[in-house]
Parts: sequence; structure tokens; C-alpha cells
Amino acid sequence: MKRFNEIIKRFSKTRVGVIGDMAADVYIYGKPYRLSREAPVIVIRHDYQKVIPGGAANTVNNLIQLGVRVYPMGIFGNDDAGVEVFNYFSDHCPSTAGLLLSSATETITKTRIMAGDDHTSKQQVIRIDKEPRCQLSADEERKLLAYLAGLAPQLDALIVSDYGYGFVTGKILAFIRGFARTRTVVADSRYRMRDFKGVTIVTPNQSEAEELAGIEIKDRKTLNAAGNKLLKNLGTKAVLITQGNEGMTLFERGRKPVHIPICGSDEITDVTGAGDTVASIMGLALGAGATFLEAAHLSNAGASVVVMKRGTATLTPDELNSAMPAGPVKK
Repeated sequence: MKRFNEIIKRFSKTRVGVIGDMAADVYIYGKPYRLSREAPVIVIRHDYQKVIPGGAANTVNNLIQLGVRVYPMGIFGNDDAGVEVFNYFSDHCPSTAGLLLSSATETITKTRIMAGDDHTSKQQVIRIDKEPRCQLSADEERKLLAYLAGLAPQLDALIVSDYGYGFVTGKILAFIRGFARTRTVVADSRYRMRDFKGVTIVTPNQSEAEELAGIEIKDRKTLNAAGNKLLKNLGTKAVLITQGNEGMTLFERGRKPVHIPICGSDEITDVTGAGDTVASIMGLALGAGATFLEAAHLSNAGASVVVMKRGTATLTPDELNSAMPAGPVKK
């Protein structure tokens, strides 16, 4: 535990860049109180709403709450949701020079209607997604690349949070690969993990790993086969496959796979954003000097905290400390 405490103490001195598809998660809370006269549906009285950083912005927010100096790079639409998250980052990040606020696009949003009686936990009734493509102009791309080039020497790690909306262009991807030759790059990509060959580590979930490897994961044998194939084909130093309430498995070059069971209860409340938490802590811990295995243990503990919270959640250094197993961990 002493070693993990030392790593967590270094978080506040670690500088991490996050680049990817920024989004806003909108939660609208209300109480169902009658049937509509227009259609056989329940009418929900609007009580209040919250706008929370989502997508790559959730990765940024995880790092903010862990006390990190984080540099976000992405694009928001010049709309209510985008401006709210942009302003929040302006208040909590050393620089938002890598963030674009554009009138030419809308903010990626996932709006969840949460309904329930007064003084009870609200349940998600429906989710409405707004999914514009993140199309950068040539001038915007040029300015972002110039910002990245100037920022890169200051960073201890770079996290790529690619949800498939197009912000990470070919030229940006080329820069990321070049950065990975000398620094830590963690890639969390939903649809094109193959494009991130040569980064430091990738963090697919089980279904993504199955698709990438072309292997159905049914047991430890097929899991190991899939992980080792990804390690070879992607040319990374490590692969971390997350497996929901079964924990995660780390694959490193020249080492045997290590399975890390879930911390705490396996009765998960909400998995929203858990992958962002894993990627953020993995990049942060590696940037703070942790080994891959130490970073994986910290990521596993962090994920165990956020999945017990409703909605898009984050955690604090104290919560992460408390979630670490009291006894010795597997090495």
C-alpha cells in the first residue's frame, strides 16, 4: 500500500494531455405524475437538469477530480451544453488553448431522462443522442497541431479518447504515434484501435478485444489468446482488457498475463464512463512513474468506485486510496 500511496501523492505534480471526442452528458430529472391526453405515455414533470462532461471530456474530468494538471484538446459546439463544459474546464485546467468552441458544429450530447417519485432514486427512462461529426477545418487542424507540438515536451502522458466522431484526424494520429516513441500514450478507441499501432498501451473492453482479435473470449485460455494476439498485432508495450464485474487482465511484452479481480462488490450500479476512468488512471499512473501492473491495479480500484455511483461519475484521490486492497496485490 505504501507504494500506491506514493504514486497517488505524485498525481498533483503530473501533467497529462487528453485528446479526443469531447461530449456533454445531460441529465434531466423529473417526477412522473399523470398520463398524457395526447398519447398513452406518462408525463414527467421537469424538476432540474445537470450537464456533466462526457466522452473524452469525462476522461478530463476524472483527471481534474484526481488533482492533475490536465490539458484538454477537442471541440465543442457553441451551444448551451458545450459552453457549460468549456467554461468548467476553463476554471479547472491550466490551459484550454487546445479546446475549440465552434459555431460550425453542435456539441455531442447524450441526454438521459431520469424519472422517479420524490425522495427516491431516479431511473433512466430514455436516452437521446446528438452525434454530429467533429469536422476540423484545415486551419483548425493546423492550429491544434502547433499547440500539440508546443505542449508535448511538458507532458508526462497523453491519453487518446476516441469515440469515433472524427476529431482524431490522420495528421493528429501521426503526431500521436510520433509522441509515443518517447512518451506514454494510452489509447482508448471504440471503433478503430488498429489505427493506434505503436502506442504505449490500449485499454479495450472485452467485446472490443474480441472484435479486434477475431477471437470469442469464453474462458481464460481464449482470453489469453486474444490479449497476446493484440499485443503482437498492435505493437504496443501492453494491453489491458477490461471485463466488467470480472475485473481486468494485463498483457505485457515478455511477461505472463496477470488477471486482476474486481475490487469490492460485483453488484455494479452503473458502468457509464467506467472505461474513461480506467484510461485516465492508467495514463496518470504511468505518467507518475508507476509500472504497468501498478497502474492496472490503480485503474481497477478506481473503476470499482465509479461503477457504484449513478451516472457519469468521477472519484477523488482519497476514494482511490480507500479502494485499494488492504493486503498485498499480485505482482
